[in-house]
Amino acid sequence: MRNAPTILHLDMDAFYASVEQAAKPSLRGKAVVVGGLGPRGVVATASYEARVFGVHSAMPMGQARRLAPNAAYLVPRFSVYRSVSEQVMTLLRELSPLVEPLSLDEAFVDLEAGGAAWDAESARLTGTRLRADIRAVTGLTGSVGLAASKMLAKIASEQAKPDGLVLIEPGTERALLGPMPVRTLPGVGPATGDHLRRAGITTVEELAAAGQDELVRLLGRAHGQALYAMALARDDRPVVAEREAKSVSVEDTYDVDIHDRLRVGLEVQRLADRCVRRLREARLSGRTIVLKVRRYDFSTLTRSETLRGPTDDPAVVREAAARLLESVDTTGGVRLLGVGVTGLADYTQEDLFAQAAEERASEPAVEEAEPAAMEEEPRPEERHWRPGQDVRHAVHGPGWVQGSGLGRVTVRFETPQSAPGRVRTFRVDDAELEQSEPLPLVLGPGHPPPCPGRSDGPRHRAPPPDVPPRAGQQGAGTGQASSVPASLPKSWSGSVADGVMSRP
Repeated sequence: MRNAPTILHLDMDAFYASVEQAAKPSLRGKAVVVGGLGPRGVVATASYEARVFGVHSAMPMGQARRLAPNAAYLVPRFSVYRSVSEQVMTLLRELSPLVEPLSLDEAFVDLEAGGAAWDAESARLTGTRLRADIRAVTGLTGSVGLAASKMLAKIASEQAKPDGLVLIEPGTERALLGPMPVRTLPGVGPATGDHLRRAGITTVEELAAAGQDELVRLLGRAHGQALYAMALARDDRPVVAEREAKSVSVEDTYDVDIHDRLRVGLEVQRLADRCVRRLREARLSGRTIVLKVRRYDFSTLTRSETLRGPTDDPAVVREAAARLLESVDTTGGVRLLGVGVTGLADYTQEDLFAQAAEERASEPAVEEAEPAAMEEEPRPEERHWRPGQDVRHAVHGPGWVQGSGLGRVTVRFETPQSAPGRVRTFRVDDAELEQSEPLPLVLGPGHPPPCPGRSDGPRHRAPPPDVPPRAGQQGAGTGQASSVPASLPKSWSGSVADGVMSRP
């Protein structure tokens, strides 16, 4: 293990929820929960304001609603999160060629490999500058841990939360780890933690005192040796740059089991198209198509088919997924469907396109007409408004959906650069209301913010004078946080069943 604390671990603070608060001024300082909103949904991320009530990630959404009934419950906007994540990862790659992303909001960086740091002082300066740059570019905060190993850097970033920086000085590692619970160490989950607790081992110090032989007896050779080394603050794992994706997949869990075979088939086709879009966004293709089906009794089946070569043709993926579905009995109902592609490559084989065309040409005429008829059917989600969704009204401009129900949709008209906006209600089929692309969280120089209430806002009105400056707009490189507008409502009321929230 190196001596200098030049391994950096960045963890963005409550990432999904923080993005939503940055995008929606009326939610800043409020409890925000992002995740699946149906009865089977789970929490993806909760803001720190929601965590006060006991809400945390992976919690069933129904339980979260009981704990924090007045929170804002929003669907995830993964395209926005990926875009912001790429901005953050770009900043990390400017520091070093060795960047190891763990998720959209978390990564390790080897600062020494890029010459960005070589001792404790330079590492601390680099971490401080990184946090300021992230705030200036995205308007968000991240916590930074610095140490001589990946394990300790991650522990340090956890201690730094939220919006802080912790550096573990060389020579202090054992004293720091000793009183921590064994669950702090990587690889110690609930089962291993319970097993160690029954053996009288609850802290890292007790883990080290037990000795390697005892841990091998309790946990097996590989696990026991690894945990003993970590208890002694030994971690030689290198930062591995840009792990290649092994698969691309999408799946949906349904609030009510699907029994209709035609509906199941349509869902599989829709998932296949989404999977191909992700493939193409990543500039990849795949050779093996995988279908995942979780039935009414929680039994999960997977079926796969390997093609002659890699493809990113939606027709090929749809047809392969449909063939796989034919071998699955869905009579009792389906609660989850997924389509994935493995065996990834960065090229396609042209003969697969011909293969798809030949297979479609060889089908009977009645079979050719069926997919076209299915595509012409209106999809229910096309006019289904979900809380948190970006919209634009021809008169009122950009905004987001607060909730819908009983043929109405409630929209708050505001932008990331505006003051908290007004709420208006429309019919769900209002022709002047449409889905829209998300607005940037932070505008670059020379780009005035869109103006809520005017469809052509930027050309007609500057932002209101009482709008606080966004982070990073007070001066180049300042990274200073802006204050929360004093005009924010102090409380919310409304129906949490459909995500509608209104001012008292």
